[in-house]
Amino acid sequence: MEDNFQPEEISASAVSSQPHNRQAEEAVLGSVLINPESYYDVAQVLEADNFYIIRNRWIWEVFTYLHENRIPIDILTLSEELDNRNQLEEIGGQVYLMSLINQTPSSLNAQAYARIVEETSVRRRMLTAANEMAKLAYQEDKDIESIINSVEQTVFNISERRTKRDLLPIQAVISEYYDKVSMLSARSDEIFGVPTGLIDLDRLLGGMQKSDLLIVAGRPASGKTGFLLTVAKNTAIIHKKHVAIFSLEMSNEQLVQRMIAQETNINTQRLRSGKIEEHEWDSFAQAVEVLSNTKIFLDDTPALTPFQLRTKCRRLHLEHHIDLILVDYIQLMSGDTRTENRVQEVSYISRNLKTLARELNVPVLAAAQLSRAVEQRSDKRPMLSDLRESGSLEQDADVVMFLHKKEDDMAETDRSQLVELMVAKHRNGPTKNIELIFLKDLAQFYNAKTVDK
Repeated sequence: MEDNFQPEEISASAVSSQPHNRQAEEAVLGSVLINPESYYDVAQVLEADNFYIIRNRWIWEVFTYLHENRIPIDILTLSEELDNRNQLEEIGGQVYLMSLINQTPSSLNAQAYARIVEETSVRRRMLTAANEMAKLAYQEDKDIESIINSVEQTVFNISERRTKRDLLPIQAVISEYYDKVSMLSARSDEIFGVPTGLIDLDRLLGGMQKSDLLIVAGRPASGKTGFLLTVAKNTAIIHKKHVAIFSLEMSNEQLVQRMIAQETNINTQRLRSGKIEEHEWDSFAQAVEVLSNTKIFLDDTPALTPFQLRTKCRRLHLEHHIDLILVDYIQLMSGDTRTENRVQEVSYISRNLKTLARELNVPVLAAAQLSRAVEQRSDKRPMLSDLRESGSLEQDADVVMFLHKKEDDMAETDRSQLVELMVAKHRNGPTKNIELIFLKDLAQFYNAKTVDK
């Protein structure tokens, strides 16, 4: 939401109208005039609209202009540019500029003054946002869900604007990296990310790494959902991780049904119809108890947007510290804004998934649909170019995997099938094809331990 408050020139009525600190604003400007080098420090914190008093805002805009045009900042260059803009007299002339210098306690405290200005600016934005929220609340013709989304977006926009990363000296980064490598070297376990429970895949990736976007793609009925649920169950049950599953294709009940099938070896068809044999009830009850004790969170909102996903994940991460986010699947998501075509929309979605992974510092594993181009080739093995509707999936993802059913099944049964998990892209490591066993009636993947490599 755009800021729509109008800063006013200082007056008896305006001074008390909204949160601001006149002394801090003037001290920031005076600090830059005393020591132009301090501009680099405060510019990391402040923008022009952080200033409430309009003449102070004008002066900051000239500071920015002079800096961008490599013109030294001093009272003469400032005065000249203000005069060119017909603003010098309106701010009070050079008398006001000299007063900024004379009244500034110390330029050494410029950053502290800047923080005060920035904080009062945030308070004004909060008031503006609160007024907008109140207006929305009275609009009974609007859907309540869209109102809540607008409100949450407004609040998060205020928060995001404050989040800025400073440049770091390489020494600080190296020191942190050294400590990380030292810790990893002391471990006997080669899995240092979030484990999938699939041994060969974990060895290749070192587990799913924080801030990574992982894509698992395949044609319909290739086992994408089963793969995600296998990973979710292994991660949550065996490794006690907190997992969020966003399913745009299946209901929460269907997801639970599949996970219970995986845990009990009772096929999904019999679970769906309630045809559970007498000797299977103990196993069923145990599976219910095991899954109930996990930290798995389910969401089956259809046509989920990146903004809704981000909002839900932020809230969940704040409350439960999520370790892994699963999305099934990307092409069923909707964009937040209108785009010219579906390719642009999917590109927008993939960028947001990567941003979410980085923001929360957790791996995001998302399923994706392959285009029909793979069916038209004699060689059915998928390639990166087969990612449906967007090349940005390949670009944004840190890891891209394909599920490919091999022609020569490992076992001549209806239940098991040899599936090749093709790791086609691995930004931070090698690529490899991994063999897995897929149990179709349980929608579950296993390590292919019996397969000769």
